[in-house]
Amino acid sequence: MKLYSTAASFLLFYLFIPMPALAFDYDPDIGQEINDVCAGCHGEFGQGGKEGEYPRLAGMPAEFIAQQLVLFRNRERPNMPMLQYIDERQMPDEDIYNVSQYIASIKLNTRLPPVDETAADFDAYARLLESKKLMQIPRAPGDIAKGKKLYKKECASCHGKDGYGLHKKAVPLLAGQYTSYLWNQVTKLRKRIRIHDIEEPDEELLDDFTDDEITDIFAWLSMADD
Repeated sequence: MKLYSTAASFLLFYLFIPMPALAFDYDPDIGQEINDVCAGCHGEFGQGGKEGEYPRLAGMPAEFIAQQLVLFRNRERPNMPMLQYIDERQMPDEDIYNVSQYIASIKLNTRLPPVDETAADFDAYARLLESKKLMQIPRAPGDIAKGKKLYKKECASCHGKDGYGLHKKAVPLLAGQYTSYLWNQVTKLRKRIRIHDIEEPDEELLDDFTDDEITDIFAWLSMADD
């Protein structure tokens, strides 16, 4: 049984066109305003929350964020908490475009750059704001060396050599994402609740990996953003 209707497949194909091809002018103020609603779960800076119950969105490809919002809106990706925010009236295409661009532009650091706090131009408030944009994924269990080798062989061609996704192809980042969230998505992908690759909706890639192999890959990914 296919999970995508003809109409949904057409819309998804449309959203695979690079975002500038859409007939909207990006308005960061509108993007930020919409993100203020998203922040209730995903954090002010798209950093996610509750140790992966709500995933990190910051830095994801804008095209990928837009695709997922359309999937939620069309009920093609089941997610009850999203339903109240994502109908046609509350989230038209232009709003999807603006919030996707805004969230994609957020940069989360893994460490603060060194500064001289005794310097005359030291800005404590700016330093505080920088600290709010820090995100460090806890180290996950597993064999990091094996995980790196597996990732480079099986995953890097799509998700990027460092795990930060490919923006031009709308492929999401894996490094810097909560390990618990990634495991949750593996379960959904294996059960066909989600599609791994909409160009090949019937592919069973994750079924070819053992849990131990995925554990090792996630162990490396949890260190890849250090």
